[in-house]
Amino acid sequence: MNHEQLVAKTKAYNLGSWAAQAAWQPISIARGQGAIFWDADGRRYLDWSSQAFNVNIGHGHPHVIAAIQRQAATLCSASPGLAHAPRARLGELLAEITPPHMRKSFFTLGGAEAVENALKIARLYTGRQKILSRYRAYHGATFAAMSAGGDPRRLANEPGVPWIVHIHDPYAYRSPLYRGRTPEEGDQALVDQIAETIEFEGPDQIAGILLEGYSGANGAIQGGETFWRGVQTLCHRYGILLIVDEVLSGFGRTGRWFGIDHYPGLRPDILALAKGLTSGYAPLGAVVVSDAIATFFEDHTLWAGLTLHAHPLSCAAAIATIEVYRQEGLIERAALMGEALAAGLADLARRHACVGEARGVGLHHVLELVRDRETREPLSPFHRPLSPAMAAIAAALRGAGLYTVVRWNYLFSAPPLVITESQLAEGLDILDRVLGGG
Repeated sequence: MNHEQLVAKTKAYNLGSWAAQAAWQPISIARGQGAIFWDADGRRYLDWSSQAFNVNIGHGHPHVIAAIQRQAATLCSASPGLAHAPRARLGELLAEITPPHMRKSFFTLGGAEAVENALKIARLYTGRQKILSRYRAYHGATFAAMSAGGDPRRLANEPGVPWIVHIHDPYAYRSPLYRGRTPEEGDQALVDQIAETIEFEGPDQIAGILLEGYSGANGAIQGGETFWRGVQTLCHRYGILLIVDEVLSGFGRTGRWFGIDHYPGLRPDILALAKGLTSGYAPLGAVVVSDAIATFFEDHTLWAGLTLHAHPLSCAAAIATIEVYRQEGLIERAALMGEALAAGLADLARRHACVGEARGVGLHHVLELVRDRETREPLSPFHRPLSPAMAAIAAALRGAGLYTVVRWNYLFSAPPLVITESQLAEGLDILDRVLGGG
């Protein structure tokens, strides 16, 4: 099928996510290699968002493909109660790369399921019900995960679960808490506000605080040392678990194995992983827990389970993906290439008045576009469909062969960790031309 035929048949027999179906006009994809993919007519696209922020090792890596093929020839499926080699080895590898006090994992089939089960585990372990999470966060599209995220896409399905309490964000560029304050002072004001929220909600009612390891699809809104150390202190003070969603930010996306690695000594109690775990080559997520939580479930039932838990093919893909990260030095490479990306985006911000702020780390950055730098009026309103101006930018990028995520007034730059210097320059050049109206 050519591109037109493939899109027509897809629309005839599939429902597209997050879209009114008549307006859905997907790009087709036929094959990919590294940071490039081609549509069914052979048109080339530079993958500037790693598909859905997950193809970290790039498309078509032979090591992972071969591992999946070998596993398929040996064992394609296993009951979730059985032990098999890929499951055992992957658990061992995750214990090696996650913080040293975390050695046991529970496997899911994706990030939303990982978050769902992280919340279950926190509530079972503490005997408490409530979870605090940020308004400007995204944790997945299953019921509790969507409730926990503040993303506006949750609104159509509300009311959600009743035990989520939202807190505000370390958004130095826009939050009223940061006006007239340094970022560090704003972070501390926010921590003080979160402490007040904990007191209002009842410290003995709160199981955990759920945060993204590095803010993802809602705009790389992160906070600094003061924010993260402050939240950790609150967790210790009140016996609350720190649950860190590393679904997007894990596996080199930020130039470290995990987003929390930018804050040495931070001790999360639960990590939720997915995306870069297999780089999208097979569906898989994981919940990694502290030794204290693992010990609790030695004699308490873990009330959680999935038919395809610890699926052999997916575990084999994850093992091979972690080997690629290590053998090719991709985590370190992401940090170096991230410096070049940050410099290029900062240059664009200096030269284009529509860029209000460029922010991010590693190979995960956002340009926040504005109508006016003084007023900071966004080029497209938050929680609303793209404005005509933002839609035109998105269309122009697509027309120029740059595939990336454009949301509200955010333009994302999150290419695969294998992107070359010439491809990075190509992407920055396309952004430059489109932002300049060319």
